[in-house]
Order: sequence, then structure tokens, then C-alpha cells
Amino acid sequence: MHFSPSSSANIVTNFMGTAFLLALFGGFLADAFFTTYRIYVISAAIEFMGLLLLTVQAHTRSLKPPTCVLEDGIASCREVEGGKAVMLFAGLYLVALGVGGIKGSLAPHGAEQYDETTQLGRKQRSAFFNYYVFCLSSGALIAVTFVVWIEDNKGWQWGFGISTATILLSIPIFLLGSPFYRNKIPTGCPITTIVKVLTAAIFNTCKSKNSSNAVTEVHSSPTCSNESRDEGNSNVKEKVPSQKPTEDIKFLNRALRNNPAYPIVQCTVKEVEEVKIVFKIFPIFMSTIMLNCCLAQLSTFSVQQAATMNTKLGSLKVPPASLPVFPVIFILILAPVYNHVIIPFARKVTKTEMGITHLQRIGTGLILSIVAMAVAALVEIKRKRVAVNSGLVNSSEPLPITFLWVALQYLFLGSADLFTLAGMMEFFFTDAPLSMRSLATSLSWASLAMGYYFSTVLVSIVNNITSTYRHTPWLFGSNLNHYHLERFYWLMCILGGLNFLHFLFWAARYKYSSTGP
Repeated sequence: MHFSPSSSANIVTNFMGTAFLLALFGGFLADAFFTTYRIYVISAAIEFMGLLLLTVQAHTRSLKPPTCVLEDGIASCREVEGGKAVMLFAGLYLVALGVGGIKGSLAPHGAEQYDETTQLGRKQRSAFFNYYVFCLSSGALIAVTFVVWIEDNKGWQWGFGISTATILLSIPIFLLGSPFYRNKIPTGCPITTIVKVLTAAIFNTCKSKNSSNAVTEVHSSPTCSNESRDEGNSNVKEKVPSQKPTEDIKFLNRALRNNPAYPIVQCTVKEVEEVKIVFKIFPIFMSTIMLNCCLAQLSTFSVQQAATMNTKLGSLKVPPASLPVFPVIFILILAPVYNHVIIPFARKVTKTEMGITHLQRIGTGLILSIVAMAVAALVEIKRKRVAVNSGLVNSSEPLPITFLWVALQYLFLGSADLFTLAGMMEFFFTDAPLSMRSLATSLSWASLAMGYYFSTVLVSIVNNITSTYRHTPWLFGSNLNHYHLERFYWLMCILGGLNFLHFLFWAARYKYSSTGP
């Protein structure tokens, strides 16, 4: 569509960010009004419509921008505009809406099938999240090899066509399990509980503070509007049995006064404790955003780096868009090893049910992402040195350096993704209140969204600041050899280190609320 490298990078990160952020919307609907089962089917249908639009546009010449023309030996290209741009972004964001709904419903739907009241059920659920990421990587392997090859050799319309047919086929496959699924019945808006408790705490603080309003006869209400039930298993119980409020986040305990300022915001201990859990989870969620900002580079600058290098493996020329095959293959190898070797060994050593805690797994991913950015900076320094020494700084010819150097950062980021994504999903699902599990699990994808958005913002901030002190910003123009990408990677490495310290501060103080850690 003739966008510049930096514009393309921002469009990709904005699209990916929106898709993952919409997972929160899908999780919210699943908890509040629909089941995860219904949200998946509706979302898959929406994604199908978006892919169909993109397929039609890729197939029809009149719906694409004019071809580039040569002027004095330089290609002049017009970006897509008008109705054609509307069709492009309509297709993209219908796909984003569908992806968001699927991300927000499919993982919690699968996790709901296990009996968490037994140790075996909890272990099986932990394995499910691990293999959920494994299956995502299996799909990605097909996408970045077979589908990319089809797009490069047969045309984009065939690549989009395969994706369209695949999502359409997934719907009847999913429906085959309908007679056997267990579905949690939604009983109200989980966000209402959060708003209600916060409002009550604030109002009761601002109102009279006499002793008659103290917390004296607080009790759990059996008619709590957000209490969830399970259609298929009556043994699933809420994990907030306390009859008295805990001492954590004492401010929220003010919502429990017997004579509240406004009766409509009368709260129970159960509701207050649920909101406390959400508040304690939130700093961990914020700590993962920087890692996902690093992951955003896999589909933007890292691909553009490889495109300037020698992408041949013997007689085979590898498309730069197929580079994610490296982290994907590594995840496919590491996931079974982690589940069948590392975890059993850790359980024997620590003599605990989990072996490796959720937060330890997330922390490992954060460290790997920092290492990945340091490696990326060193590889970019080497790539630019080769460009200078070869006299190809201003040339579009491939540099005499293999693209396998870029694969190093992919391997580190791929392993970071496995550790953190699976760890986040299991952590948010198991520690969240039962009535908020789909929404909480969607925080894993919301973190990815925030990471992609932060990447876009960071590129803009870096360019604005560096343009103040230099004539040319670090990340500007159509020639990657003129970028200061290595400095950008070093900046991300430093930010990642500061973020890890922030994570350690909250992780060291976190107490698990779920069964069996």
C-alpha cells in the first residue's frame, strides 16, 4: 500500500494493539452477558468478514493504489487513500475486533473445562495454558512459512484467501465440542463491582466519619449480584470465603460501613475482597507492558533489518516476513520441554504443586526480553558496520551479512514470550475472582496491546526529541541504514531493566489468592 517503513511499523503496531486491547471487551462480555462459548463463535464470524474484505481488495486491481513510477531513477509511490484506504482499514479493524473477541474468550473457555478443586485438575489447567501458547505458535509457524510463501509467489489475495478459509473452518470444528463443554453462567457486570466498591469507599470517606459508621457487623451476602456459578460443575467455589475484611488496601474497607452515605452502594465483604484482588494484580499487569513493547519489534523493525540483509539459505531465499519462524520453532520445542521436563523437576526440588510460580515465570520472561534488546542493539551495530565497509549505505542491494544474525534476538524474544504469556494467562485466570476470570485473562492480551501502543508512542517521542538536537531523527526516512536503530534498542534495554526492578518490588510483596500455589 506504499507506506514508508516507519508509517508501516506504526500501522502494524496500532492494528495489533487494537486487536489485543479488544480482548478486554471480549472478556468483559463473556463475564457479564454472554458465555465464552458464544463470544468465540460471534468473534470468529466477525474476523471472517474482515478477512473477506482484505481478500477482495488484494484481488481487485482497482481497489489498490497506483503502481510506483520512476522519476530520475527514484521510485515515486502514492500511498493508498480515499475509499480504498477506508476499505483497507475497515477490513483490518474488523479482523482486530474478531481477534479481540477470540483472545478474550477462547483461553478462559478452555481453562473452565478443568476441575480446580482437585490437584490433578489444577495441573491439567496449567498444562492447558502452556499448550495453548504451543498451538498459537503452531498456527504462526504455518502463517510465516506456507502462507507467506504463497503471498510472495502467488499473490496477497491467495494468502488472505487461505486465512479466510481457515477461520471459517475453525467455527464448525469448535462447535463439534458443544455437547461436552462446561460453561460458566454470566450473572452481571464485573466492572460494576469495582466501580461500586470504589464509589462507596470514596463517598464514605468524604461523608461523616463518626463512630457509628465504623465497620462492625460486616457480612458476606449470599445474593451478591456478581457471584458466578458453573453449569457443569457445582464444586467450583468462590475463593473469597472470608467473613471479615483483610488488612490489605485498607482504604477499600471503608466501603463496608453499616450506614453508608448512599445505600445504593452498600457493599459486602466478598465484593470488597474481590476488588482488592484486582488491585493487587494490576501492578503485575503494568510490569509486563515493557516486555510486550520489545515483542512489538519482532513484526516491525526486526523484519525491516532482515530485509536489508542476505536472506539466502543455500539456494533458498527466505522472505523477511518469515523471520518469526525462529521464535515460533523455539516455542514449539520449549513448550513440551517446559511442561514435561522443567516443571516436574522443579516440583521435585521445591516440593510444591506449581514447581515454578507464575511470577517467577513472568520474571524470567522479563529478563530474557532485556537480553534480547541488548543482542538486537549489538546486531544492528554489526549490520551498519557491514553497510559502511561495503559502501552500500545508500544502496538497496542486500548487505553481505546473513539475516541469521537477526534470528538471535528472535530466539530470546520467543522464549520470553512463552514464559511470560503462558505465565500471565494462568496467573490472571487463577488469582482473579471467579466472576471476573474472562476479563482478567484478557489482561494478558491487553498487556500486548499496551506494549504495541507504547512502541508507537516511543518511536514518536524518540523522533521528536532527537529532531530537536539533530537535523535528522533517529528513526525517520525510507532507508534503514540512516536510522540509529541501535540507540533505540539500547534505550529499550535500559527501560526494560528499570521495569524489571518495578516488577520485583511488587512481586516480592504479592500473596497468591488462588488454590494450590
